[in-house]
Amino acid sequence: MQPIDPTIALEGFGPGVEDRVRPVTRRSGADRWFRGVVTGAGAFTLLLMGLIGLFLLVRSMDALRAAGPSFLTTAAWEPDGGAFGIAAVLLGTALIAVVALALAVPVAIAGSIFITDYAPARMRTPLVWLVDLLAAVPSLIYGLWGRAYLQPKIIPISDWLSTHLGFIPFLDADRAAGFAASTFVASVVVALMVLPICTAVMREVFSQAPPGEKEGALALGGTRWGVIRTVVIPFGRGGMVGASMLGLGRALGETIAITLIISPTFDLGRLTRILETGGNSIASLIALRFSESSSFGISALMAAGLTLFVITLLVNAAASIVVARSRSGAATEI
Repeated sequence: MQPIDPTIALEGFGPGVEDRVRPVTRRSGADRWFRGVVTGAGAFTLLLMGLIGLFLLVRSMDALRAAGPSFLTTAAWEPDGGAFGIAAVLLGTALIAVVALALAVPVAIAGSIFITDYAPARMRTPLVWLVDLLAAVPSLIYGLWGRAYLQPKIIPISDWLSTHLGFIPFLDADRAAGFAASTFVASVVVALMVLPICTAVMREVFSQAPPGEKEGALALGGTRWGVIRTVVIPFGRGGMVGASMLGLGRALGETIAITLIISPTFDLGRLTRILETGGNSIASLIALRFSESSSFGISALMAAGLTLFVITLLVNAAASIVVARSRSGAATEI
């Protein structure tokens, strides 16, 4: 007896029905138990995130009612004096994160491509271990190292940039104010912190590029760089975006390293000059002011934390959408 062709057997049920038919698999007890554990873990994560957001919202209601919409446009921070807002710290947070990503992402792309396509086989495993080890270093260590060792090395670079590229508005600086404890110094340290995370994610994505397409490109006479440019990078574009957004989330929420380095300021003019002494961020503001604030001041800090929480969620959600629509993201979907 010849086997029945499933496409012929479903011929009378309309077009595309074979795409809607799925085999029925009887799950064992272990499968059902594992499915329940995974579903519960996902639901618990969503519940925890919702509870954190609700906690921040409830604790910040007094400050939000008092400040109103001006909370987003006021640069000063004097909750007990009646004038407070996150315009300055929000700008400082964005500047530190953007400059850090501008420094870290190109190096992460180059490093991950080197590990997956250029490094000898005996070097790849030690390099992967090194990248993972750098990602595990506490931010406190980065902050101390950046303040004690890296900052004196960066000050001459800041001076040179201000002298030769000072015609660019955000690279202009008042020499009398100095170049220490600036947004640029903090951004370099944060870039070093997010670099291992971005490199690890991009390396994992690039390593999953289809070997058949790579071999086909080489068979057609392509060079190694040509294969990377036409196969590896287009395949991993979604992973690159996802890694960058993951690094952006880390940079937005970084606290102790920035607190150790910058000299806090709420002057919007000084904040836009990233080489000049002075900077700020939402996380640093909370860390510096929490212990000395009144109950209303703590409510204002909770409102600032709520803003950072929402921004981070939006960034991660946007990254998830981009990755899911990319080729590398679609390749990993179940």
